[in-house]
Amino acid sequence: MRLSALLLGAFLLSGPVRGSDGSASTAITCFTRGLDLRKGTEDVLCPANCPLWQFYVFGDGVYASLSSVCGAAIHSGVITNTGGAVRVQTLPGQENYPAVNANGIQSQVLSRWASSFSVTAGIKNAALEAVGRSVSTARPSTGKRPKKTLDKKAGNKDCKADIAFLIDGSYNIGQRRFNLQKNFVGKVAVMLGIGTEGPHVGVVQASEHPKIEFYLKNFTATKEVLFAIKELGFRGGNSNTGKALKYTAQKFFSLENGARKGIPKIIVVFLDGWPSDDLEEAGIVAREFGVNVFIVSVAKPTTEELGMVQDIGFVDKAVCRNNGFFSYQMPTWFGTTKYVKPLVQKLCSHEQMLCSKTCYNSVNIGFLIDGSSSIGEINFRLMLEFVSNVAKAFEISDIGSKVAAVQFTYNQRKEFGFTDHVTKEKVLSAIRSIQYMSGGTATGDAISFTTRTVFGPVKDGPNKNFLIVLTDGQSYDDVTGPAAAARKAGITVFSVGVAWAPLDDLKEMASEPRESHTFFTREFTGLEQMVPDIIRGICKDYLDSKQ
Repeated sequence: MRLSALLLGAFLLSGPVRGSDGSASTAITCFTRGLDLRKGTEDVLCPANCPLWQFYVFGDGVYASLSSVCGAAIHSGVITNTGGAVRVQTLPGQENYPAVNANGIQSQVLSRWASSFSVTAGIKNAALEAVGRSVSTARPSTGKRPKKTLDKKAGNKDCKADIAFLIDGSYNIGQRRFNLQKNFVGKVAVMLGIGTEGPHVGVVQASEHPKIEFYLKNFTATKEVLFAIKELGFRGGNSNTGKALKYTAQKFFSLENGARKGIPKIIVVFLDGWPSDDLEEAGIVAREFGVNVFIVSVAKPTTEELGMVQDIGFVDKAVCRNNGFFSYQMPTWFGTTKYVKPLVQKLCSHEQMLCSKTCYNSVNIGFLIDGSSSIGEINFRLMLEFVSNVAKAFEISDIGSKVAAVQFTYNQRKEFGFTDHVTKEKVLSAIRSIQYMSGGTATGDAISFTTRTVFGPVKDGPNKNFLIVLTDGQSYDDVTGPAAAARKAGITVFSVGVAWAPLDDLKEMASEPRESHTFFTREFTGLEQMVPDIIRGICKDYLDSKQ
């Protein structure tokens, strides 16, 4: 049986049942929602033995109409899992439905919803209770405890992705095709296999002004996503897709809104016709934020309409990469079922998500720190603070960016390597724990040592390698040869000099163009001002290497 049929069957309401006082009540299923009821006040009967772990409830006391009525009634204490009569009162929508654990049910947070309901005790009599028993025993008993479908709840574990569907809500598409678009998005959501450990999705509507309809965190089950999509209203206005894409890339994928660390971020842009604004800048912003942009274009502009398009190459400039993988075309919104599976296969191809890699999560940064006697303990601490401030900007993890540190005088001491600490907190703690050595200055030997022992083990890894040499004076040995060897090994070198560090030596160590990879300050307190420029330099080099 198809999922749509199963969902439809789950929400069918039984006919009215009359109590001994002649009042009518409706027998409902475990999963009937508040929005399935049509009266302002309605008496219903919940069946017995509903599986508590399957309930979706949003709020506490006042529940979003997306919530299960019986789940809300058990959550609020009006009935128990033996079922019973409930009176449902429709209420206006509100913002911030809280998450509360009560009576074996964990309600979920919902930022806003269009309508709400409350529950109180309903009519109690034997006739209604008998109906409750008949509903709950509609399926033949096997004598075994129902098995939890944990895999279904977890979702498709082979397709981990955080996806924003950016749907077209402009006058270009109109109400009828808008509804067909919703149907297609629903089919994609079903095939994705949404679940707690699988894909998470949200929806943003593009029109005159973008509107986030629901976030990644709001729903982690297919049926709830389908209901939310069904409730979306057509907004109209110009198709400011560029504005909506930029807004989505910047605002949608925060940890607070449900984005998960290490999971590819994807925006699927649905475009009926052509955009009213520029997509190129929005595409650049999305790539900077590590978002993979797909464009699904439907009903391409006619020859006459092409004159109204600002840039006929808008698709190629907006997508993650102009390689054909991130663009998808459908001739019409009718008969779209055959296009669902190929799109889902693209969205689940983790290895193809080229824009998930950014300068913040895909670099190895080695710090080569001068520990010579001329620096002193106080200034050495300022150097370590500079190192920490640079490291803080990057997403350090076992699958992300990594940091290592070497201190040198005449000798070298590896403080920690790239694989020693795989969280930002541990890296920062390790930096704070570095003890000042004191001694001479042999920068060339230190560069060779770092190239061999620190970068050698990761030379074939996926991250781009950077070395930041931090020194305050003249080296007693040659720096030109070791620095050239480091660069030849694929390491981009930034040289940071303080006080008496010779500018010629700094430039000899630095990568090309030397002017943008060489930094100097007279005072150790000036290191702090260099941090943003160092970070921007690393990101620029990273992006340039990917062109």
